[in-house]
Amino acid sequence: ARSFADIVDIIRGKDLYRRDNKKDKLEKKLKKYFQKIYEELIKKKAEAKKHYENDTANYYQLREDWWALNREKVWSAITCYAHDSHYTKMLADGSIEKSDRKKCRNITGVPTNFDYVPQYL
Repeated sequence: ARSFADIVDIIRGKDLYRRDNKKDKLEKKLKKYFQKIYEELIKKKAEAKKHYENDTANYYQLREDWWALNREKVWSAITCYAHDSHYTKMLADGSIEKSDRKKCRNITGVPTNFDYVPQYL
């Protein structure tokens, strides 16, 4: 199973998991998607070409920008629309609060600590 932090790393092109061919296929598809986004973006906005002029063929800067704009939508898709899933969150006092699926797990916004979870192999 993949976590939100794993999805962050996959989108950004920083996933360390390299056990099978599926990861390579996914990375190739993501490069194609971000290439299309880049091509459309520079057609519509002249300043976009300058903004991304030092970006690599992997589109790392574009991926970071895309993630910054879409992370809440990804979080919402995972937490609000994943049927039969269970989510709990630990509160500041150490107690655990159970989720309420109808209210998107009682969380407003994306917990920022999920974006930068270190990977271990």
